[in-house]
Amino acid sequence: MLRCLLSRRSLLAALSCALLFLTTAAAARQAPEPDSRKPKAKPNSNTDNATKNAEDQPMWDPLRAEKDLEVGQYYMRKGDLDAAMDRFEDAILAKPGYAIPFRHLGEAQEKKGLKRDALKSYTRYLELLPHAEDRSRIEKRIEKLRVEVEKGKK
Repeated sequence: MLRCLLSRRSLLAALSCALLFLTTAAAARQAPEPDSRKPKAKPNSNTDNATKNAEDQPMWDPLRAEKDLEVGQYYMRKGDLDAAMDRFEDAILAKPGYAIPFRHLGEAQEKKGLKRDALKSYTRYLELLPHAEDRSRIEKRIEKLRVEVEKGKK
């Protein structure tokens, strides 16, 4: 009985290998050969406008925005401000009307010393979320940054 089972297993293995070989050979035969008479498309051809217009459209992806925000906060805790700012900017691109990344981006920019950029980010945060719980704290930061920017101009 054991011999019978072993012979059945080896027969099944041989059949599956043969079937796999036949399907790959058939697929290779069905693949069309390139026609040398057809003109090849130029890489910089202007016939395809889809890639030109794709950049103008927002990349709306709220789940990616949340993930970018989470990773950006991790980088902030780690102290990598450049990586954090990149992730917060990615979150803004993925979900443009989302206010929270603007606040975190402002914090990172303020820590990095980019006062004008931080001022813009905080202002945009309050524009998007006018009834924010931390509004008074953010307004104080905005006022402090305005004073520092004005001192830098003089």
